[in-house]
Amino acid sequence: MPEVVNGIEINKVMSVINNINADANNGKWQFRSTNQWTGATKNQSEFKDYLSNNGKNNSHPKPFVLEADEPLILGGTSNAANPVEYLLHALTSCLTTSLVAHAAVRGITVEDINTSTEGDIDVRGFLGISEEVRNGYQAIRINMKVKSEASAEQLKQLAMFSPVYDTVSNSLPVDLVIEKH
Repeated sequence: MPEVVNGIEINKVMSVINNINADANNGKWQFRSTNQWTGATKNQSEFKDYLSNNGKNNSHPKPFVLEADEPLILGGTSNAANPVEYLLHALTSCLTTSLVAHAAVRGITVEDINTSTEGDIDVRGFLGISEEVRNGYQAIRINMKVKSEASAEQLKQLAMFSPVYDTVSNSLPVDLVIEKH
């Protein structure tokens, strides 16, 4: 029976780590999506597959579809989270997953995690009212309450392995190309 810590099969994670240690190119993965505007402020993204292990194509058992909308006050229908809300979800869920998984491979049990996240945004930038106000979040605050025998500092170090935290806190280049069809 495989060793399971925090609901994670340790042998699966260690197999991936060993595979990457054998060939560093196996650590270069690519996640991708397609997005379709569905009218007004609504659109949806679909995630079908991703590349891992030196370019090996992996398909999800079924595509994941995420719908996005805007709040009523911004002309939307409020039928789905808006993109900046998805960013908070991505950040919080990645911190949680990173903490749990890294704790598991170290034999640290995590019994419970509850997180509250807040992001401050001045919509004058997004609405084009002020060029002096950035379009995105000015600050994000995350408060994780974790039940574990590990110290808060140790748990924070494990959460910091989060790829989304790294992406959000250390800006990176984004190549945007718009083509007419």
